[in-house]
Amino acid sequence: MNDLFIIDSHCHLNALDYETRHKSVDEVLENAKQRGVQHVISVCTTLSDFKEMKQLTAHRDDVSLSCGMHPLNIEDEVFDIQTLRSLANDPKVVAIGETGLDYHYTPETKELQLSIFEQHIDVANELDKPLIIHTRSAREDTMHLLESRNAEKCGGVLHCFTEDYAMAKRALDIGFYISISGIITFKNAEELRDVVRKLPLDRLLIETDSPYLAPIPYRGKPNQPAYVREVCEYMAALKGVSVQELASITTQNVQKLFKI
Repeated sequence: MNDLFIIDSHCHLNALDYETRHKSVDEVLENAKQRGVQHVISVCTTLSDFKEMKQLTAHRDDVSLSCGMHPLNIEDEVFDIQTLRSLANDPKVVAIGETGLDYHYTPETKELQLSIFEQHIDVANELDKPLIIHTRSAREDTMHLLESRNAEKCGGVLHCFTEDYAMAKRALDIGFYISISGIITFKNAEELRDVVRKLPLDRLLIETDSPYLAPIPYRGKPNQPAYVREVCEYMAALKGVSVQELASITTQNVQKLFKI
């Protein structure tokens, strides 16, 4: 089964269940390798969880890290741009984020979200590391900030994409990539499938966002990097290419974007 080279471009290794479900991060990554998943990018949602994630994965050269603060976590701790800059300078860090805007769950923190997102873009440009963007119910503001603050310089990805083609097109126009999660396999995701059919292969990434959003047939269970194989297989069928080709192209896209 490990005839492929797939990269899970977005997971949260520190959020997996090591009490009852997994013995260790090594076991998680071994399960992934058995299914052709050779590398993962483990993404922070707060600056304070970076140290734990780095310790968890320090002995692994098949894990890259991202450092940033998720818009839904901005009230969990005080955001400090100096801390972000310092942590993100770590050589294992290949991206800034995840960051972005979420007006679906917390519209009341809009002004703070905008301010923190701007600072992430500035640090990404300064360090020349791409952005990992979370966006929900904030299409116009997300794209306006990326465009107006010259995010095309650092580049990045709209992760776990569920938006419309118009937003995807604006992201592509500034050199960004679009990452697709297990949501693509859900029965009610036909609109997303229509968008993905139109997107160029050389700008697509695949991800699990584990432990969330497990693809069919694991939907409702905790997700893990091994299950990006299902996303790969589904996307290949959707785009009319072989699984090998989809794996190869998306892996090259990750390597190009994150300079891995």
